[in-house]
Amino acid sequence: MQTQEIGVYTIERQSNILFIDIQGAFNDTVSEQYHQDIKIITEQMSDVPWASLISFQDNSLFTPDAEQKLVETTEYRVDNGMIAIAAVIINSAHADILQMQLQRVYQRCCIKFNFFSDIKPAQNWLDSFIN
Repeated sequence: MQTQEIGVYTIERQSNILFIDIQGAFNDTVSEQYHQDIKIITEQMSDVPWASLISFQDNSLFTPDAEQKLVETTEYRVDNGMIAIAAVIINSAHADILQMQLQRVYQRCCIKFNFFSDIKPAQNWLDSFIN
Protein backbone atom coordinates (compact mmCIF):
# COMPACT_ATOMS: atom_id res chain seq x y z
CA MET A 1 0.00 0.00 0.00
CA GLN A 2 1.45 3.34 -0.92
CA THR A 3 0.17 6.24 1.08
CA GLN A 4 2.46 9.05 -0.04
CA GLU A 5 5.93 9.78 -1.34
CA ILE A 6 7.75 9.72 1.99
CA GLY A 7 6.93 6.19 3.15
CA VAL A 8 5.49 3.04 1.62
CA TYR A 9 4.54 -0.29 3.13
CA THR A 10 2.93 -3.61 2.30
CA ILE A 11 1.03 -5.87 4.67
CA GLU A 12 0.47 -9.56 3.97
CA ARG A 13 -0.92 -12.32 6.16
CA GLN A 14 0.57 -15.79 5.86
CA SER A 15 -1.09 -18.17 8.29
CA ASN A 16 -0.48 -16.72 11.75
CA ILE A 17 2.34 -14.35 10.82
CA LEU A 18 1.74 -10.85 9.58
CA PHE A 19 4.49 -9.83 7.14
CA ILE A 20 5.03 -6.10 6.87
CA ASP A 21 7.56 -4.43 4.60
CA ILE A 22 8.35 -0.77 5.25
CA GLN A 23 10.43 1.53 3.08
CA GLY A 24 11.14 5.16 3.86
CA ALA A 25 10.34 7.49 6.72
CA PHE A 26 6.96 7.57 8.43
CA ASN A 27 5.32 10.90 9.17
CA ASP A 28 1.90 11.58 10.73
CA THR A 29 -0.08 10.90 7.56
CA VAL A 30 1.64 7.62 6.72
CA SER A 31 1.51 6.37 10.31
CA GLU A 32 -2.23 7.12 10.57
CA GLN A 33 -2.99 5.18 7.37
CA TYR A 34 -0.74 2.34 8.55
CA HIS A 35 -2.66 2.24 11.85
CA GLN A 36 -5.99 1.98 10.03
CA ASP A 37 -4.73 -0.75 7.68
CA ILE A 38 -3.25 -2.74 10.59
CA LYS A 39 -6.54 -2.52 12.50
CA ILE A 40 -8.45 -4.07 9.60
CA ILE A 41 -6.15 -7.07 9.22
CA THR A 42 -5.65 -7.48 12.99
CA GLU A 43 -9.39 -7.97 13.45
CA GLN A 44 -9.16 -10.96 11.11
CA MET A 45 -6.36 -12.54 13.18
CA SER A 46 -7.53 -12.00 16.76
CA ASP A 47 -8.94 -15.53 17.21
CA VAL A 48 -5.49 -17.22 17.48
CA PRO A 49 -2.04 -16.17 18.75
CA TRP A 50 -0.05 -14.53 15.98
CA ALA A 51 3.15 -12.60 15.38
CA SER A 52 4.54 -9.86 13.15
CA LEU A 53 7.64 -9.96 10.98
CA ILE A 54 8.46 -6.41 9.96
CA SER A 55 11.22 -5.61 7.51
CA PHE A 56 12.55 -2.07 7.44
CA GLN A 57 14.37 -1.38 4.19
CA ASP A 58 16.72 1.43 3.34
CA ASN A 59 16.43 4.40 5.68
CA SER A 60 13.15 3.82 7.49
CA LEU A 61 12.68 6.12 10.48
CA PHE A 62 9.75 7.59 12.41
CA THR A 63 9.02 11.21 13.24
CA PRO A 64 8.26 11.70 16.98
CA ASP A 65 4.51 11.85 16.30
CA ALA A 66 4.70 8.77 14.07
CA GLU A 67 6.61 6.93 16.79
CA GLN A 68 3.81 7.72 19.25
CA LYS A 69 1.24 6.45 16.73
CA LEU A 70 3.31 3.26 16.38
CA VAL A 71 2.92 2.75 20.14
CA GLU A 72 -0.86 2.93 19.71
CA THR A 73 -0.74 0.56 16.74
CA THR A 74 1.45 -1.93 18.62
CA GLU A 75 -0.76 -1.80 21.72
CA TYR A 76 -3.79 -2.49 19.52
CA ARG A 77 -2.06 -5.52 18.00
CA VAL A 78 -1.03 -6.83 21.44
CA ASP A 79 -4.60 -6.41 22.71
CA ASN A 80 -5.75 -8.48 19.74
CA GLY A 81 -3.53 -11.53 20.06
CA MET A 82 -0.05 -10.57 18.82
CA ILE A 83 2.56 -12.36 20.94
CA ALA A 84 5.91 -11.35 19.36
CA ILE A 85 7.59 -9.09 16.81
CA ALA A 86 10.66 -9.79 14.73
CA ALA A 87 12.14 -6.64 13.21
CA VAL A 88 14.49 -7.06 10.26
CA ILE A 89 16.60 -4.01 9.40
CA ILE A 90 17.99 -4.13 5.86
CA ASN A 91 20.41 -1.70 4.15
CA SER A 92 19.92 1.15 6.59
CA ALA A 93 22.41 3.92 7.21
CA HIS A 94 20.38 4.71 10.34
CA ALA A 95 19.96 1.19 11.75
CA ASP A 96 21.09 2.25 15.22
CA ILE A 97 18.52 5.07 15.43
CA LEU A 98 15.73 2.90 14.05
CA GLN A 99 16.57 0.11 16.48
CA MET A 100 16.43 2.57 19.42
CA GLN A 101 13.06 3.90 18.23
CA LEU A 102 11.60 0.40 17.89
CA GLN A 103 13.05 -0.75 21.20
CA ARG A 104 11.31 2.17 22.98
CA VAL A 105 8.01 1.30 21.30
CA TYR A 106 8.16 -2.46 21.92
CA GLN A 107 9.32 -2.18 25.54
CA ARG A 108 6.57 0.32 26.26
CA CYS A 109 4.03 -2.16 24.84
CA CYS A 110 5.48 -5.13 26.79
CA ILE A 111 5.82 -7.31 23.69
CA LYS A 112 8.55 -9.88 23.07
CA PHE A 113 10.76 -8.67 20.24
CA ASN A 114 14.08 -9.29 18.59
CA PHE A 115 16.14 -7.64 15.84
CA PHE A 116 17.55 -9.43 12.81
CA SER A 117 19.43 -8.65 9.62
CA ASP A 118 17.81 -11.46 7.59
CA ILE A 119 14.21 -12.61 7.21
CA LYS A 120 14.68 -16.40 7.52
CA PRO A 121 16.15 -16.37 11.07
CA ALA A 122 13.46 -13.86 12.05
CA GLN A 123 10.73 -16.18 10.80
CA ASN A 124 12.29 -19.15 12.60
CA TRP A 125 12.37 -17.13 15.82
CA LEU A 126 8.68 -16.24 15.47
CA ASP A 127 7.73 -19.82 14.68
CA SER A 128 9.19 -20.85 18.05
CA PHE A 129 6.73 -18.53 19.82
CA ILE A 130 3.70 -19.52 17.81
CA ASN A 131 4.28 -23.26 17.96
